[in-house]
Amino acid sequence: MCGMSARQAPANGAKQQGPHAFMPTITTPNTGIEIYYEESGSPDDAPILLVMGLGAQMILWPDEFVEALVGHGYRVIRYDNRDIGLSQKMDGAKAPGIAWQVIRQKIGWPAKVPYTLSDMADDGAGLLAALEIDRAHVVGASMGGMIAQLMGVNHPDRLHSLTSIMSTTGNPRLPQADKAAIEALTAPLVSMEEEDLIAHGINVQQKIGSPGFPADPDRRRARVQAMVQRSVYPPGLPRQLAAIIDDGDRRMRLRTVTAPTLVLHGEDDPLVKLEGGRETAEHIPGAKLVTIPGWGHDLPVELIEKLASEIAEHARTAMARDAVAA
Repeated sequence: MCGMSARQAPANGAKQQGPHAFMPTITTPNTGIEIYYEESGSPDDAPILLVMGLGAQMILWPDEFVEALVGHGYRVIRYDNRDIGLSQKMDGAKAPGIAWQVIRQKIGWPAKVPYTLSDMADDGAGLLAALEIDRAHVVGASMGGMIAQLMGVNHPDRLHSLTSIMSTTGNPRLPQADKAAIEALTAPLVSMEEEDLIAHGINVQQKIGSPGFPADPDRRRARVQAMVQRSVYPPGLPRQLAAIIDDGDRRMRLRTVTAPTLVLHGEDDPLVKLEGGRETAEHIPGAKLVTIPGWGHDLPVELIEKLASEIAEHARTAMARDAVAA
């Protein structure tokens, strides 16, 4: 799932206000990055770590979705990735131009990026370590799915299970996003004024949302406004995008994932096409694929209970397998 535009606004800097502005963070012991996180549910329940997508704050995980997972008996932890929301910003780091980065990648010349997707996966593993959680069920959406996949590759001992939502393998031969979705994401921010930011966010949500589950306009506006009032930081998104491009094709690496894996994908996703989810499931040994007609690149309220139930049942099955193995 995606947040603000990949192109920076004319104004610089971050905008943070509202009740979350001065909440504490935790520093990951392995990467030294300050991560903002929130927990729900009982600390005695099995933990689920939620990893959000490109330019998207943790509150893009709907409260209702978190509550549904808690209702299934899980301790739910959601956090802001580095360079977004209330987590640490990589101020001053410069991302390479997208076109130049793609060209260099095609001819085998590495581009210098401020950080990698593997670094972001290390952040997730580091957050679990800082919270003294040995293993968790890791659930990622869009870029968060890529990060979750890399946690499965690089930190297998940290995962009870893996769920990859509306994500992909990085295979450049897969179908590309719809033109309207790309244009919405790459449209420049006209200003840092709240109403302009809200209008931009609504346009993005409209273009990538679920055709079979159209969002209520008032609910959508309220969610976008909450994100704008919480934090706006345009420089972070191109650095995250550079990390995605730099990571390239994960297909061979995905074959090494040992965590029980569930892949959830919308059949009408305009941003990350269904083929991305299918290929993810094909390359992770034993992965289960669940697709839903009418679902796009968002988390519609109508699907919250179904998605939460699929994840909860997958987590229970994985825990039962671990208990038998022990």
